[in-house]
Amino acid sequence: MQPIMKIDVLDKNGTKVSQMDLNESLYGEVKEHLFYEVVKMQLANRRSGTASTKTKGEVSGGGIKPWKQKGTGRARSGSIRSPLWRHGGTVFGPHPRDYSYKVPKKVMREALKSALALRLKDGGLKIYDALDLDAPKTKSALEILKKAGLNNALIVIEGKNRNLELAVRNLKDFKVIAAGGLNVYDILNYDNLVITKGALEKVEASVL
Repeated sequence: MQPIMKIDVLDKNGTKVSQMDLNESLYGEVKEHLFYEVVKMQLANRRSGTASTKTKGEVSGGGIKPWKQKGTGRARSGSIRSPLWRHGGTVFGPHPRDYSYKVPKKVMREALKSALALRLKDGGLKIYDALDLDAPKTKSALEILKKAGLNNALIVIEGKNRNLELAVRNLKDFKVIAAGGLNVYDILNYDNLVITKGALEKVEASVL
């Protein structure tokens, strides 16, 4: 039998409406060293890798020797596109490449569990029964968030919530993502984690 802890579940007015059982094994030790590994991987995977430079063989021009090898009193030269020349090629410059890599799935799960545990311990985890809006109005979304005293938060929903997504889209200090896309970088990037009860159940099932 896994040990259970209780946490309050709020409605859109920020009022406690019930309690939810949390599995203590998912909110134990915060392994901060895993944050570095996983966040580094996430940022590397986001790099486009499209930076490109031309070598002396790719720069246009320079098909003829600028002057004869001997007798001019000048240093010998074979091409005006030498890296030593202005408009010449680049030595060891970047070329398109794939920066992405993966860490083990176990490391990903443990890092996500640690991020959730961190938000629970610092009081930044807020659970709502639902976050539905009647219309995609930013003012309505702000009213819900301000009632909970939130000025900065990652909002995690169970599935599609078009009205909420549109309402929060223009708020620079808030971000809405689906439970399936929850990740360590986004959790750490915001001071608070706002999540619906159904979304949290999905996340817990994925990291067990």
